Amino acid sequence: MKKEKIQQMLSSIWRWIKRYKWLSIITSSMFLIAIIGYLFIMFGGRFVFDERAVILPTSSKVVADDGTVLGKLYTENRDYVTFDQIPDHVADAFLAIEDQRFYDHAGISFVSVARAVYRDIIEMSKVEGGSTITQQLAKNLFLVNDKTWMRKTKEIMASFYLERNFTKTEILELYLNQIYLAHGVHGVGTAAEYYFGKNIEDLSIEEGALLAAMVKAPNTYSPINDIEKAKQRRNLVLQQMSNFGTISTEEMLDLQAKKVKTITQHEERDPWLADYFAYVLEELDTTYGLSRDALKRGGYTVKVNMDPVIQKIAYDQMQDDTFFPGSNDEIEGSFVLMDQKTGELKALLAGRHFQLNDPNHLLLKKQPGSVMKPLAVYAPAMQLGNYQPYDMIPDQDIEYDNDYRVENADGKFEGEVSMYQAVAHSKNTSAVWLLDQIGIDYSKSMLEKMDIHLEDKGLAIALGGLETGITPIQVAEGYRTFISDGNWVESRSVQAVYNKDGERVLPDPPKTANVFEPQTAWNMLRMLQGVTEEGTATAGEYNKALAGKTGSTQHPLQTGAVKDAWFAGITPDYVTTAWIGYDNATEDNYVTTSSEAATRLTKSILTEVDKREDLTEEFEQPEGVEDLPDPIHLPKIDDLTSTIKFGGMTLLRGTLTWSPADDSRVVYRIYERVQDGEDELIDEVEGEDHYTISRINLFRSGEYYVVPHNPLTNQDGEPSNVTVLEFDF
Repeated sequence: MKKEKIQQMLSSIWRWIKRYKWLSIITSSMFLIAIIGYLFIMFGGRFVFDERAVILPTSSKVVADDGTVLGKLYTENRDYVTFDQIPDHVADAFLAIEDQRFYDHAGISFVSVARAVYRDIIEMSKVEGGSTITQQLAKNLFLVNDKTWMRKTKEIMASFYLERNFTKTEILELYLNQIYLAHGVHGVGTAAEYYFGKNIEDLSIEEGALLAAMVKAPNTYSPINDIEKAKQRRNLVLQQMSNFGTISTEEMLDLQAKKVKTITQHEERDPWLADYFAYVLEELDTTYGLSRDALKRGGYTVKVNMDPVIQKIAYDQMQDDTFFPGSNDEIEGSFVLMDQKTGELKALLAGRHFQLNDPNHLLLKKQPGSVMKPLAVYAPAMQLGNYQPYDMIPDQDIEYDNDYRVENADGKFEGEVSMYQAVAHSKNTSAVWLLDQIGIDYSKSMLEKMDIHLEDKGLAIALGGLETGITPIQVAEGYRTFISDGNWVESRSVQAVYNKDGERVLPDPPKTANVFEPQTAWNMLRMLQGVTEEGTATAGEYNKALAGKTGSTQHPLQTGAVKDAWFAGITPDYVTTAWIGYDNATEDNYVTTSSEAATRLTKSILTEVDKREDLTEEFEQPEGVEDLPDPIHLPKIDDLTSTIKFGGMTLLRGTLTWSPADDSRVVYRIYERVQDGEDELIDEVEGEDHYTISRINLFRSGEYYVVPHNPLTNQDGEPSNVTVLEFDF
């Protein structure tokens, strides 16, 4: 019986199926399609999701220790902030106006989606956006350029994917950092600084509400564009926050009554920051391999060694035309100021009115002129131990191999000078002779220790006549060895680099090298101090310890004109390099004075710095080195007189008197003239103004003269006038 009933039931179903065959097929197909569609929407988000897109490009910034921002690099101006940094009331403001059910839904609002689909159908175009924060984030991250009819479906798919693979906190953090808030500002962290000059942690309730108010139409509701519209929209957000329960009605009314206050916007960066900023970017790229593209996305914070006060002082002085004597107003310059103890670059000027795309004279190699002499010749010679500061060396017209010969700047030769004099008065002939003695290969090996690598092979190295030259930075690094016991250190503009998580990633310690013995370095420093006190670097005023060397190069197209003017300076605190010249040395572009312009510029900058930080008065002699005696300047004696007096064992005494030099180290050699023979050296005295001759011939007059002698150089000065010692009967 049961079997028959089952057969009847199956037969009945079969007849129904046969009668409603197509309806069954259609219903089953729709059901299957619905399931597939649901599964596709739920699990197909992985095909829309782009892992790279959730790594938001974050701006990198370069800052000094005092917080001065030198500049930022970005593809999108975004300072990424974590959810923990964002105050609750700021997040609440966005939730209140954009998505009050954020923590309850699974990524989409079906009511909003239905409304959007309906409006799209009615308008026959895409007019309705996603309503949830997750949908907005999905659209902005993955579909910003997608204009297809499937865009809404993809948006839903991506929203589901985000909700399944990210926490609500992670989604909200991404959203608050991704949103655009007008004027090139992305994310609430950047907006807090841009509109209110505050860190995100310090935003008030009404300030957070103002940012939330801008999301719907950033340019329309920007307080900079229309403060009244911004206030109306802000007050709507505050109303929604009250409805949402995050603030009370009383708080809402108080906050709605407040004025909208934003900081004044400065579109242009201070011009004195551009030079240092450009150099930092170059150092990050060439030294550390951190490119501009990486900086534009990576959210790095680069702390630099710049001293903002000194940087601005140097910039202001560079604007003074009196320091730039040129044939026209296109004359340029650069300036470096380095901390002598650490090698940190405290001030860098790449040009007088430098902008980021201009030639960077800090990085361009130039012929250094006589600035090269201490680095390539004098310090290496003393390092050998064969030459000392007061040794005498030739100052003569000498012909070397390949008919090479040089002249001094004044066209004169003294025959022989001390090394000290040769440095102080920048003797070209002496420098070339000494380089020939110590050898070019040896000189270049010493330069290489200071990271100066030359292809040049000729004696012109002594005079800075280089094929490609060296940079102002290399000059400063080299001269630092003389104040630092002979130790070279790689200069640095970058103090530290932190990634967006605040972890230090750069830099490694700078390269170092021992180049000179401490005694060599100290002797060189003292010789360079002589350059500023009595040599070629006396121009300008600076009343504290300063050593240095001038340098200039001949202009190739203008006879007697200068192409490059240099001064490398050393103080107990800083090492400096100043260069003055033109981008291109043409017939119309030339410096009208020598290196005195660069010397004056440096001294003026140091004087202004001294007013603010009290620079050191004197150089401190290192332990274990002997001080270099000051040079002895021999007097010219033209007032030698003689007298005879009674007294003593010999009854008669002759006395010679003269006006002595202020320096008590001068030795005075007493000569008596001899007829038909060589004059006789009868004695010598040190630091005296008279000499007594104990034995006198009453019947013959004697002729005497005095020759001053320099015991440091073993050099005699000019003989005095001759005096006659005779007894007058």
